[in-house]
Amino acid sequence: MSTFAEIHQEIEKLSEERAGLYQQLSAEYDAAIAADIRRLDRELDRLWDELRALRARVRFGDRNHIVARARVEERLERAA
Repeated sequence: MSTFAEIHQEIEKLSEERAGLYQQLSAEYDAAIAADIRRLDRELDRLWDELRALRARVRFGDRNHIVARARVEERLERAA
């Protein structure tokens, strides 16, 4: 698991790399550069998802614990 700072640092690094690739692509189209941009976009999407999940874990707790608690509450409601 990564920390907030590590994820932000990686996002910043990949964003700068992607900006440089867009500069190159604007000068002249190159399929390899376009493919690199798509790869970076996928990696950035993954990192943003990881960051959102980490924020949710910090704010609300572990997902498995939340689901288990909800199931217990549901069983108690049905029993009542």
